[in-house]
Amino acid sequence: MSKVGLVTDAELARAREDPAFRQQLVAGNLEMLLDQINKMRDIRVDAVESRQVREAVRLAVQLAELLRRIHVRHSH
Repeated sequence: MSKVGLVTDAELARAREDPAFRQQLVAGNLEMLLDQINKMRDIRVDAVESRQVREAVRLAVQLAELLRRIHVRHSH
């Protein structure tokens, strides 16, 4: 996978205080992760890359669950 921008300390602090920003941050990172997974799917991958794809998919599921929890919390 290619390197992507890391979340800064300032963004993390803002995400703790601003639920809308937190949702936007998680959604943006999920979108980047899914884009990378799709790129890796389109090329032939070896065993190491296959493990990376599986790990990325697990992380994507975790991010999607986090987004769902954020949405549920702010719906009430």
